[in-house]
Amino acid sequence: MGGIEFLKGHGTQNDFVLLPDPDGRVELTPERVAALCDRRRGLGADGVLRVVRTAAAGQPAEGSAGEWFMDYRNADGSLAEMCGNGARVFARYLVEAGWVAGTEFVIGTRAGDRPVVVHQDRSVTVHMGPATIIGSSVTRVSGRGFSGVAVDVGNPHLVSTVDGDLDGLDLSRAPGFDEDFFPHGVNLEFIQQIDEDALRMRVYERGVGETRACGTGTVAAVAAALHVAGTDSGAATVTVPGGTVRVTVERGATTLTGPAVIVARGELDEDWWSGS
Repeated sequence: MGGIEFLKGHGTQNDFVLLPDPDGRVELTPERVAALCDRRRGLGADGVLRVVRTAAAGQPAEGSAGEWFMDYRNADGSLAEMCGNGARVFARYLVEAGWVAGTEFVIGTRAGDRPVVVHQDRSVTVHMGPATIIGSSVTRVSGRGFSGVAVDVGNPHLVSTVDGDLDGLDLSRAPGFDEDFFPHGVNLEFIQQIDEDALRMRVYERGVGETRACGTGTVAAVAAALHVAGTDSGAATVTVPGGTVRVTVERGATTLTGPAVIVARGELDEDWWSGS
């Protein structure tokens, strides 16, 4: 066919289009990203992962020690600093494509380098860096206010604990938030504590909408829950609509472990690509 190669994958049903582009030749515009992610006129996804060598990625990858850079774009075409679920799918693809030696390596992201470990069962652990509590703020869903803990995991999050019906929250529209506190937007997590080491979570992702999972969001959720409990270290299982992940939080370091699934691969039609 001679078109643009793609793969479709997901991590706990947070789904992505992967575009292998080792030499940085693909012209990836916001319009093309939005078209790819559209579930009616494109392939459908929560975001796009361009797989590019660090040496070919340009300014966003400067200073990275990794050979490969995860150029992640949200579904609306905007740039994103980091994606924990995407990083797992990205890492699995690199191993299965034979583009890395071994199963432990570093990938570059706009939020900095992230060491990863690809396990035999094809789950992946991502060292997510620090989760930093940066204050508190509020969000509003259908006129109802929720206070929350603001957390920086390389990208911004606001984590609110819900007393009552988590499933009943209407996240079909963007919740309100303090735009002065979050001038570049924010990912909004809503959690329930199941027990000491288990949470449930729903998420409204910046530039996407409600998704089945958010990797950085699960890290932010555990960090916020620990903060409310008066500590800065611990571990928890987080259940999201798309599945379950395990998060560890220590002072200055976090990890995220969960599944990484490759669903399909193929080629984009050249006429569609040119027209999008």
